[in-house]
Amino acid sequence: MSASTLFVLSLVLLALGAVVFALGAFARHRSGQQQAHVMERALHHQPLALADGERDTRNPWQRLLDALQAVGRRFENGGLGKALLAPEDRLLLDQANRNTPSGRATYLGVRLVLALLLPVAVTLWLRPTGVRAMIELMAGLAAGVLLPKFVLGAWAERLRRQASDELPLLIDLLRLFQGVGFSMDQSLQTIAERFPTVLPVLGRELRDANTSYMHGRSREQSLHRLAGSFDNDDLRSLVQVIVQVHEHGGAVQEPLRQFAERLREQRKMSMKEKTGKLSVKMTMVMMLTLLPALMLVLAGPAIVSLIGTISKLGGH
Repeated sequence: MSASTLFVLSLVLLALGAVVFALGAFARHRSGQQQAHVMERALHHQPLALADGERDTRNPWQRLLDALQAVGRRFENGGLGKALLAPEDRLLLDQANRNTPSGRATYLGVRLVLALLLPVAVTLWLRPTGVRAMIELMAGLAAGVLLPKFVLGAWAERLRRQASDELPLLIDLLRLFQGVGFSMDQSLQTIAERFPTVLPVLGRELRDANTSYMHGRSREQSLHRLAGSFDNDDLRSLVQVIVQVHEHGGAVQEPLRQFAERLREQRKMSMKEKTGKLSVKMTMVMMLTLLPALMLVLAGPAIVSLIGTISKLGGH
C-alpha cells in the first residue's frame, strides 16, 4: 500500500472520528436541553407529555440547526474555535446581525462540518491517488473552511450597501419628525416602528437600539453597534449628531438639512465618477464588438463588388 493511499485513509478515518465526536457532543447537548426542559416543566407543574409532543414537532431544518449549534458550542472556547472565529469573522457576524451565542455557534458548526465533509466527498467521488490526492483533499478542506466565510462576507457586503442606500431616507424622516415637534427619542421610535418596510436594515438596527435604550443603556451605548458595524463614515456622523442632540438638545433641522445635502453631493460625485469609468469601459467594448460590424456593413458591398470584378477579369 502506497504512502498516498495511507494518507487518504488516515484523513478519512480522522474525519469519521470527528463526525462521531460531533454526534456525541450533540447527543450530550440534546440530553442537557431535555433535562432543563423537564425541570422547567416540573417547576411550572406542567405534564411531561407536552414536552415530548413539542420535541416531536421540530422540523428537520431546526434539528439540523440544533446539531450545528451543538458542534459550534463544543469547539467555540477552544483553540480551534478561536482560530475560526477571528475578529473579522465576528465583525461580519455583527454586520449581519448574527453576533449572538447561537449565531456564532451555528457559523462555527457550519465551518467545521463542511471542513470534514468536503474532503470525504472528494475522496468518495473523485477517488484521487498520489500527489493529486493530497492536493484535492487539502483543497476540499480549505473550501469547507473558507466557503461559509465568503458567503457571510457577501451577505454583510449586501447589507452595507443597503444601509448606505437607506441613509438619505432616514435623514429625511428625521428632519420631517423634528419639524413637526417630535423629540429625537420619539422620532427614532416612530421610524423603527412605522417604517420597517422602507428601512429594512436601518429600521431593524434602530429597533434594537431602542430596545437597548429602554433596558437601561445610554443613547450612545445603544447606537454604538449602528455606528461601528457598517463601516460607514456618514452613518457614524449621523449617530454623533443624534447623540449630541439627545444629550444637549437644540435645533437639529438645519444640521440634518446640511448633512443631507452634503450626502447627496457626494453621491452625485460618486455617480459621475462611475459614469466616467463606465464610458471608458464601453469604448473598449464598442471597439471589439460594434466597430467590426460597422466595417462589415460599410465595406462589405465594396468588397463583394471588387471580388466580382476580379473574377470577371480573371475569366477573360
